[in-house]
Amino acid sequence: MTVWRFKKSQQGLVGVDITSATVKLIELDHTGAGQRIASYAVRPLREGAVVERRIRDLDEVAATLVRAVEHARPHSRRAVAAVPASATITKTLTYPVTLSDDEIEARIQLESERHIPFPLNEVAFDFQRLGLNARYPDQQDILLVACRLQDVDHLADVLRRAGLEPAAVDVESFAMERAASELLRDEAPSEQSGECAALVDIGANMNAFHVLIDGRIAYTRDNVLGGRHLTEEIRKRYGLSLEEAGLAKKRGGLPEDYEHEVVMPFIDMLIQQIGRSLQLYHTSGKPREIQRLILAGGSSVIPGLRERLAAQSGLDVVMANPFARMRVASRVDVQALASDAPAMLTACGLAMRGRR
Repeated sequence: MTVWRFKKSQQGLVGVDITSATVKLIELDHTGAGQRIASYAVRPLREGAVVERRIRDLDEVAATLVRAVEHARPHSRRAVAAVPASATITKTLTYPVTLSDDEIEARIQLESERHIPFPLNEVAFDFQRLGLNARYPDQQDILLVACRLQDVDHLADVLRRAGLEPAAVDVESFAMERAASELLRDEAPSEQSGECAALVDIGANMNAFHVLIDGRIAYTRDNVLGGRHLTEEIRKRYGLSLEEAGLAKKRGGLPEDYEHEVVMPFIDMLIQQIGRSLQLYHTSGKPREIQRLILAGGSSVIPGLRERLAAQSGLDVVMANPFARMRVASRVDVQALASDAPAMLTACGLAMRGRR
């Protein structure tokens, strides 16, 4: 069993988000004047190198990260990556307030069979104090997070191969919460504290529907539909290779019927899935009404999606931009960053671990 002690860095951190389609990298500096984007890069991954957020081809992922690092040229070498929430076990434990960190660690290892369904030598874990227990003032709540050591080792290996120093391995959902809290602080007027918002993260293969209450994910639903579905439809309809279809989707130049015959049906399917997720949330017994929808992910920028979703849902729909309040270093391409911003939520949340 490996214990990871993840402490905040006094330097900038490089957030590395490895998805099924891309490797995203962003470096944030944290000063008294706020946060500054020091460098960033996005590089495509060969299909199949990462499947369901699990690395299948270490060499391909490492080579892609090397290209991202060469482009970004980050000042800091301290990096943080994330395991998917689906690959982790999270539990809230209750221990006496008198226990030190070492004593908590010993208790968790002693009781590991009750909390972690893996052999001890295959597990990495971390914990965080959440504060006093609501019912018992002499007890404290402890958040335990555990995953297979192999997942952590793969991420650390990829970072090292790219010349980066693994400073931490986080959980994707925690990183997303961290960045989403900044979004909600940006979007909501100061008098609206504790807003309930839905975040729809549209990736290459899936779209994830998260409901955030007070900045924490309170409800999640995954749907199997993402940007690669649209790429595949382009490929089949116009007789292109998958690579050609992907380039055509980004750069345009497709026949006049493209938007009506291909894009609109895809948007309609997405909106149907989002509508279904909204319905299921409202029937799940959750007490809070959703006040706005935030679109994130690389496929959230499809023209027409935001407007049609707003019209059909009756909600205010905004694009995710975790960098709205941040300063940008002169060497960063501001236009490219603005275009990539909706897809950088997890990477940004990872880099935000270094905030003092």
